[in-house]
Amino acid sequence: MELAADEQAVLEAFLDGLWLEHGLSPHTLAAYRADLAALSDWLGKQGSGLLGARRDQLLGFMAERVQGGAKPRSTARLLSSLRRFYRWQVARGAMQEDPSARIDAPRLGRPLPAALSEAQVEALLAAPVVEDTLELRDKAMLELLYASGLRVSELVGLSRDQLNPRQGVVRARGKGDKERLVPLGEEALDWLQRYLTESRPALLGGQLTEALFVSRRGEGITRQAFWYRIKLYARRAGIKARLSPHTLRHSFATHLLNHGADLRVVQLLLGHTDLSTTQIYTHVARQRLQDLHARHHPRG
Repeated sequence: MELAADEQAVLEAFLDGLWLEHGLSPHTLAAYRADLAALSDWLGKQGSGLLGARRDQLLGFMAERVQGGAKPRSTARLLSSLRRFYRWQVARGAMQEDPSARIDAPRLGRPLPAALSEAQVEALLAAPVVEDTLELRDKAMLELLYASGLRVSELVGLSRDQLNPRQGVVRARGKGDKERLVPLGEEALDWLQRYLTESRPALLGGQLTEALFVSRRGEGITRQAFWYRIKLYARRAGIKARLSPHTLRHSFATHLLNHGADLRVVQLLLGHTDLSTTQIYTHVARQRLQDLHARHHPRG
């Protein structure tokens, strides 16, 4: 779009200032240029310009973008561009007031964590060939992960004394070095016992280590190595869904809530300090129920 010469000069002075003061990348500067050029063009049709814009005009411009299909994240980025431009102008005395100062950013919300269906979890847990020493270890790790909701970093960091098979609990050490006791089901305990009896001694080959889960070298398995193993089993199980290192943790929480668990219980099991962090899983569970209703109800 062609801007008036004075508008173009205001825009270029701002971009040059950003580059000199902050060394922003060409990509970032191009984004600022596009946002402000669009605003300048819109204001020009209203008989105004960048340095004469009022708050209500900025709101009108943003509203028009939203009506045209702009997403909240795109709108938030646009507002960030406007704020930076007008703060820069006020700081340099080109304007007395910042028209963007009292405009609230759109609420972006938090991305919903990816969770597998119960059938997908069963397929993933069944993927390791348990006659193989390494895959028996992986089977025990996957069962423990799904049974407890541990973070992967907590899982690979477990020492032998953090597992208490007699009481059926694992003592997890989470963020801020806070500890919590997490109960385990019989299935996970059975596989852990088999790993401790058959696989771990074979992998250690007489070496001594405090790590609960060990590699062929007799050392604790790393987070990256276990993540590679999870992706291997997901491919084997035919799971096409996008996975993250915390997919089983998210599935653990979602499936508990789907089966009626209390939110505060899930909070304690996950080791969340704030209940609001756990509440995101209620949205996942609710979406799952809506999907099931739409799929199976005759009028869904």
